[in-house]
Amino acid sequence: MYVKNAATPPLSPSRPGPRNDRQGPGTGRTAPGAASAAASAAASAAASASAEGVAPAHGGLLRAPAARPSGGLRSPAGPQVPVPPPAQHPYGAPRLSPQRLQPQIRPHGQPHGQQHGQPQLQQRGRQTAAIGQVVGVATARARPLGPAATRPEVARREAARLEAAAERSPAVRQAVQAVRRICPAFVPRQLLRENATHILIGGSAGRTPVVAKCLAEPARLADDGAAERFRHEIAAYRAFVRRRPPVRLSKLVAADTERCVLVLERVPGRPAALERHPANAPTPGEVRAVLGSVRALNLWQPPSGQFEMMLDYPAEIARFHALGLLTDRDAGDLRQLLHGVAQSQPQFCHGDALLCNALLAPSGPVLMDWERAGWYLPGYDLAVLWAVLAGDTAARRQISQLAQASGTVQRDAFLVNLLLVLMREIRMHDDPAAGEEQRILLRRLQEDAALARKAIRAAVGTR
Repeated sequence: MYVKNAATPPLSPSRPGPRNDRQGPGTGRTAPGAASAAASAAASAAASASAEGVAPAHGGLLRAPAARPSGGLRSPAGPQVPVPPPAQHPYGAPRLSPQRLQPQIRPHGQPHGQQHGQPQLQQRGRQTAAIGQVVGVATARARPLGPAATRPEVARREAARLEAAAERSPAVRQAVQAVRRICPAFVPRQLLRENATHILIGGSAGRTPVVAKCLAEPARLADDGAAERFRHEIAAYRAFVRRRPPVRLSKLVAADTERCVLVLERVPGRPAALERHPANAPTPGEVRAVLGSVRALNLWQPPSGQFEMMLDYPAEIARFHALGLLTDRDAGDLRQLLHGVAQSQPQFCHGDALLCNALLAPSGPVLMDWERAGWYLPGYDLAVLWAVLAGDTAARRQISQLAQASGTVQRDAFLVNLLLVLMREIRMHDDPAAGEEQRILLRRLQEDAALARKAIRAAVGTR
């Protein structure tokens, strides 16, 4: 006589397992002796589970694996198979192998009929890897997340490129020696830039990623003001150590005013623009972020005596007038506006607030290249941004509104700065041997200067 085994709990549908009952040939029933043995084994397993604080499973849900009988398993059509004792954890808990846990995990969207261990689809590789990392199971097709695997190869490649550049250019080798003289822990990794003025080398000082900025030897010996501007930038960073401005900037690591060497913290990010006059303007959100940092800097008051007036406005007007860039009427209008704003409070400005001098970092824009930082008439940084944002009409409108929001004196100072900045840009890009792209840029700058002249004449008429 055969009875149904009512003591054995149902198996989880997601995990087919071996049968613990002894079946008769061609029947799904259990022998009486085996039923009593299975019932006693199930009772002892339940007692041990309750003693260890493990709740019994109900309805086939995921549960802790039940203890196996020590006598081994019986296959449906064969003799008893001995089972070795489970491996013990060093702290006493049973160790569960990934092969036992893997069938209980099915990523979202995987078909029910797909066997575990088969290759997943390409678009689900990252999701499968993430699930395996969270649960602690080595799932299939776990691809590396990110370029960490190739990072040593990239570092070796950049170091080899730097060594080759040092062998070709004595200036790079001299720059590395000058940096190590003031920062012995500096390890060069990458040559970022080399031109007639500056040499930029990326590397590390201990565990800190740094950038070494060196003035090229010809520029340091030339009498064109490059060395003086470099020393001014070093003085600016040292002043920022004593009183930090309300904007993000790189930390000073080491500096040498005699050899014109500056070592700064390297901030991860990308430039807001790669050119002085970018053909493709950044997104409106990026422009607003850079503009907000510039405005916060303009409202800041540095320590007294650290910075000086950076621009001699009457001398600038006379110079551009002598070069023929300003007409007699332009020079007269500028002098009249300058006389009205002469008693206004000067404003601390970056002095070269170009988009290529702003680094878009995760923590916010980082302003770089402080060679021209100092006191100006109000609105100088806004005028620089207005001049280079030709393709962004909304940003220019916002800058104009900011310049006019503080009254007529601030507006007149902005107009004086704007025309002088445009004259400088025209002078910089006026090259007869330039290509078509630079001629288009020069034509646009002249059109912007015509707009500035009209605004200045209207402001002079209202005074």
